[in-house]
Amino acid sequence: MAVVSDPIADFLTRLKNASNARNEEFSAPYSKIKEEIARILKEEGYIWNYEVIGEGPKKAIKVKPKYTENGKPVLTDVKRCSKPGRRQYVSSTEIPRVLSGLGIAIVSTSHGVMSGASARKQKCGGELIALVW
Repeated sequence: MAVVSDPIADFLTRLKNASNARNEEFSAPYSKIKEEIARILKEEGYIWNYEVIGEGPKKAIKVKPKYTENGKPVLTDVKRCSKPGRRQYVSSTEIPRVLSGLGIAIVSTSHGVMSGASARKQKCGGELIALVW
C-alpha cells in the first residue's frame, strides 16, 4: 500500500470520487480530524451518515454520500486549501464565503474543527482546511 503524504486530501478525494461515481458508501483510514470533517459535512447536508468501524490501528471511517432525487451528487467539488507543505491560516474576517454562501469552508480553530460560518460567528480564525460546494 502506498504512503499518503496528505491523508485529509486523500479523504476528500475519496469523497468526491465516490459521489461522482454514485457509490452508496466508501471507507477511508480513521483519524480524529477526518471524523470531525465528516461530522461537519453531515451537519451541512453533504453526506447522509458516517460511522467508525474497527478497532486499534485497523480503524476506518465509513461514509455514505448524499444524492438528490434525480441521482445527482449533492457534493459538487472540494478544494483542499491548506496542505502539508504550505499551511494557510485565516482570521475570522478573512474566512472565504464559498459561492456566495452556497458552499462551506472547513476551518480548524482553537475551539475545534468547524464550518466557516460558525467560526465567523464565534470570531475565531485558524487553519483553512478545505472549501466544499
